[in-house]
Amino acid sequence: MKILLSGYGSMGKEIEKILISRGHTLAGIIDSVVEGAHKEISAAVLADADVVIDFSSPSAVLKNCEAYAKGNTPVVFGTTGWEDKRDQIREMIEKSGIGFVWGSNFSIGAHMLFKIAAYASAMINAVPEYDILVHELHHKRKKDSPSGTAITLAEKILAANNRKTEIVTQCLDRRIEDHELHVSSTRGGEIPGIHTVYLDSLADTIE
Repeated sequence: MKILLSGYGSMGKEIEKILISRGHTLAGIIDSVVEGAHKEISAAVLADADVVIDFSSPSAVLKNCEAYAKGNTPVVFGTTGWEDKRDQIREMIEKSGIGFVWGSNFSIGAHMLFKIAAYASAMINAVPEYDILVHELHHKRKKDSPSGTAITLAEKILAANNRKTEIVTQCLDRRIEDHELHVSSTRGGEIPGIHTVYLDSLADTIE
């Protein structure tokens, strides 16, 4: 396949290596700061691609989707931090009919974690002594906070737990309410990404 990469940061570079190792062709790179790359998406750039893999930035997602829909080009999205535009983008993609795959995390381990967290969240429905919370750590270059993976974790917990109904991501200067699920974040250093779900009671803490 001829694949166009949108965004050429750490993830884009890793994807390029994998594509080439599997015999695919790189149709081009879109990145506003990389020398030799296309600075923006255009019909001419999209014309030579079978599909786009987009790991750009949250601020570019809406504009990029408009271009993919107009160019009738399928896209795989790994960019996170644009959840507030989800309904708007869904409508755009459904109207265009293009293929669209999005994941907050494409690793097998992350999806195992999602299932484990949902199972644990449902389990403590019958054990009210346990509270549940989420914390994640990422390197200093991470653009969104909390991470898309942390938000997906929180959504899985809310769907399975009958006591938690609201996700809270900001720093709290008050007592947290029982129905709130706190998702906290730390940024710094070179940490690839650590996501922890805590089940806590007076008796013990399960991570």
